[in-house]
Amino acid sequence: MVWYEILFFILALVIMLVGLIGIVLPILPGLPLIFGASLLFSIATGFKYIGTGTIIIFACLTLIGMIFDYVATSLGVKKMGGSTIGMIGAFIGMIVGLLIPGVGIFGFIIGAFIGAVVCELLIGKEAHNALKAGFGSFIGFLAGGVLRLVIGVVMVGVFFYQVLF
Repeated sequence: MVWYEILFFILALVIMLVGLIGIVLPILPGLPLIFGASLLFSIATGFKYIGTGTIIIFACLTLIGMIFDYVATSLGVKKMGGSTIGMIGAFIGMIVGLLIPGVGIFGFIIGAFIGAVVCELLIGKEAHNALKAGFGSFIGFLAGGVLRLVIGVVMVGVFFYQVLF
């Protein structure tokens, strides 16, 4: 590996790390960042380490992860009687929960639940139904996040393996 390939490799890994963080913190587009870093590295090195087949698989995994995330969230909310407003509340709650110092990932999880419940209550749902919808939002976001995390870790692992071995 020549010096500029090492530089591109390090840059790609940094972008991928940001992508993995983006999977956990939904403010950043995690899977697209990981895919983009792989693609840019491949182009920069003339597909010497990562072939077009792997790039196509990464593109498909990225698309699957993004679609599943949306579907899981929607199904979680709808299955439990929630609304689109509940989904929006869950998203806002996740962000607010992340901003609370000292609570870490628990703020993210609890924030999604509270956000969905509050928004469902604001549109006139009874407390029991709002809690049910909040739980559905939480389960949907969690399922989508877990799948995205698995896909992201696999993509980074395959990238790392193919470049170094």
